[in-house]
Amino acid sequence: MPLPAALTTQCALRNVIDRATVRSGSALPSILCLPAMLSSLRPVLSCAPISSPNVKLDFGDLRIPHIFSRTRFLAMRAGMAQLEGYYFSAALSCTFLVSCLLFSAFSRALREPYMDEIFHLPQAQRYCEGHFSLSQWDPMITTLPGLYLLSVGVVKPASWIFGWSEHVVCSVGMLRFVNLLFSVGNFYLLYLLLRKVQPRHKAASSIQRILSTLTLAVFPTLYFFNFLYYTEAGSMFFTLFAYLMCLYGNHKTSALLGFCGFMFRQTNIVWAIFCAGNVIAQKLTEAWKTELQKKKEERLPSIKGPFSEFRKILQFLLAYSMSFKNLSMLFLLTWPYILLMFLFCAFVVVNGGIVIGDRSSHEACLHFPQLFYFFSFTLVFSFPHLLSLKKIRSFLCLVWKRRIQFFVITLVSIFLVWKFTYAHKYLLADNRHYTFYVW
Repeated sequence: MPLPAALTTQCALRNVIDRATVRSGSALPSILCLPAMLSSLRPVLSCAPISSPNVKLDFGDLRIPHIFSRTRFLAMRAGMAQLEGYYFSAALSCTFLVSCLLFSAFSRALREPYMDEIFHLPQAQRYCEGHFSLSQWDPMITTLPGLYLLSVGVVKPASWIFGWSEHVVCSVGMLRFVNLLFSVGNFYLLYLLLRKVQPRHKAASSIQRILSTLTLAVFPTLYFFNFLYYTEAGSMFFTLFAYLMCLYGNHKTSALLGFCGFMFRQTNIVWAIFCAGNVIAQKLTEAWKTELQKKKEERLPSIKGPFSEFRKILQFLLAYSMSFKNLSMLFLLTWPYILLMFLFCAFVVVNGGIVIGDRSSHEACLHFPQLFYFFSFTLVFSFPHLLSLKKIRSFLCLVWKRRIQFFVITLVSIFLVWKFTYAHKYLLADNRHYTFYVW
């Protein structure tokens, strides 16, 4: 069978080298056409060797370094992934064990409903007994019944499988245990999110991801509520799950999980809007990079002036929004979130507000100091990273360099604290909240 032209030429060159090798007495292998074999990694027709009794075929010289290095790399990567899996399993197991011990101590110390549990636990127990009518609803509860419905779906099968009585499966301890299960899911979701958003090529990244996951999972503002029957743990679970699905492009699933989070807390609709905004921002970023590359290739003159960057972005956004193709693409990507937002608007109109009950104590207001609370909270818990001599020096230099801007920001902040600070009456009336002492 005739060889292809390129392979024939390659074999001819190899035979010339072989003849020279025979005359010089060295031992070069003349068995295979190596470039053809290495390029395709498939069996190829071999070149006809020059038969000579003086040629010794040393197969040890046939090295394929890039194949072996690739195999070694894959083996090392598989080993690192397996080792990371062991570390993660150990961290999750130890955290859950410690949480179970703390949960046992909490349950022994708090056998009766504590703080807002006096509203949540009786409502869940009514659902557990099959009383789902609106007449059985506690008017002091402000959230939708997502926590109670899911709790019934978790604890009820236990009575069928193990034969437990309803008094046991609907007890305070069993209902609180649902949030402990949510804490395990939150730990796993935090780990998956960190794997998605952080690079994997660094050697220490696996340990860093696990330590970061552990730090976030036991953060006081979340971890404290894992032992009580509150909506925090379940709300966090569905919010993290929805964001993870958004990052992987499963927007229908993300919107469905966002609806579940909305059933736990109505304000979680903000995170559904965040997911939609994340998709839109990603597409706008891709279009902006394409636009910059196009201008660079065409060598178009750039806009100059004090607000040149703002003007360029504004022109880009106007041109992008005028395209029906772009808008239809964004709609096809974000329609699940848009549908969820329409459902939320319909709920607000029918309900007459965001909260379900106790509306006199839960009125919407412009509480700008919440931003300052967040900034202060972040500063306290991240001071090892933020407070260093180098960073403080550079910050002071920046303040001096732009002192007029910082002076204006300070005046605005003082005005917002003066006119828009609100103290909730429940915060001032109940010293069982640790924020009572912070205030």
